Amino acid sequence: MMGERAVTQEALFYGFSVERHVPADHLLRSVDRFVDLSGLREQLRPFYSETGRPSIDPELIIRMLLVGYCFGIRSERRLCEEVHLNLAYRWFCRLGLEGAVPDHSTFSKNRHGRFRDSDLLRRLFEATVKRCIDEGLVGGDGFAVDASLIRAEANRQRFHAGEEGLPPDLASRAIDEYVAVLDDAAFGAATPVVPSRVSPTDPAARYTSAHGGQAQFCYATNYLVDVQNAVIVDVEASTAVRQAEVTAAKRMIERVHHDLGLWPRKLIADTGYGSAEMLAWLVHERDIHPHIPVVDKSSTSPPAATALSSGPTSPMTSTRTTTPAQLASC
Repeated sequence: MMGERAVTQEALFYGFSVERHVPADHLLRSVDRFVDLSGLREQLRPFYSETGRPSIDPELIIRMLLVGYCFGIRSERRLCEEVHLNLAYRWFCRLGLEGAVPDHSTFSKNRHGRFRDSDLLRRLFEATVKRCIDEGLVGGDGFAVDASLIRAEANRQRFHAGEEGLPPDLASRAIDEYVAVLDDAAFGAATPVVPSRVSPTDPAARYTSAHGGQAQFCYATNYLVDVQNAVIVDVEASTAVRQAEVTAAKRMIERVHHDLGLWPRKLIADTGYGSAEMLAWLVHERDIHPHIPVVDKSSTSPPAATALSSGPTSPMTSTRTTTPAQLASC
């Protein structure tokens, strides 16, 4: 017998719980257990005025950014739309059903303003790593370092020749930032080589095809990873040249030692980090065993490499190997 939908009189009041509509195995439930933003407001207090209208709660902005990172939502405009519509996102952001979602422009103003000036995102990152250390997820014995190219928001077809430089009448925040880092070893001072092309909208980006595709203006994001559970323990941005990436690797190793008390016994990296200067710095100054393939330019043999597990005298291949003992005798 075919059923018929019963139409009842609408209730005057409804009871609705967002909590009950978020599945127990939802990713955000697992993340929420470890999110502690209790000290956030105190860190940001000096960057807010004592007068005027109340601003958007910074904890809400951070929680929304976490939603974006967890679910690959890169557009701030789309992130606001998704949080407005998705019950699980609203639950995680403590918005309930009636909470207003901030405008997408609020994210840009805070990320480039208060969050950047207070170094808030760096502090949150380090707090997360410390929690991983407390949970036993970070061994601290072996690190791996590498860099990824990040395409800059710059048109590859609009540029000025590197020898000519930028026109003196150009002015923007990106140009001011470019001038500010000209003497930084991870940016303008990384190499004396003049870039072939300079973007007028983002002059600190380098024109490169190192990723194997069409040449683009890019930056490098450098990662230092603890190999026990592949936990990223530090991140450093640099210009997209190898010398800058080596400088960033040194900075990250020193920073995790100073801020987190981690000092690895070994470092794993690719051939680009195998310069004599880098190897000598690791062995002589930091007592870190390098597990890095080393190219012998005087030989036609394949790249040699330091030993990965058997000790400094056991090469990965049968070709010539640079070991810490050999470096120590230099």
